[in-house]
Amino acid sequence: MPIFEYVCQRCHHQFEELVFGENPKVKCPKCHKSRVTRQLSVFGFKSGSSFVSSGSKGGCGPCTSSSCSSCH
Repeated sequence: MPIFEYVCQRCHHQFEELVFGENPKVKCPKCHKSRVTRQLSVFGFKSGSSFVSSGSKGGCGPCTSSSCSSCH
């Protein structure tokens, strides 16, 4: 059961939703409209003592934010 990120096309509110099934009926929690768009998002995980993002490129995977200025 993945958590997806959405943005409402009416009020532009960004939110996350736990999704059950293939065609969920997602509504904006702010304005309650169903005109929402699922966003492309990255995930991260902990590897040893550092945080790794799925969006990291190159050699930034093993570094920490305090030791690598190119990760910011």
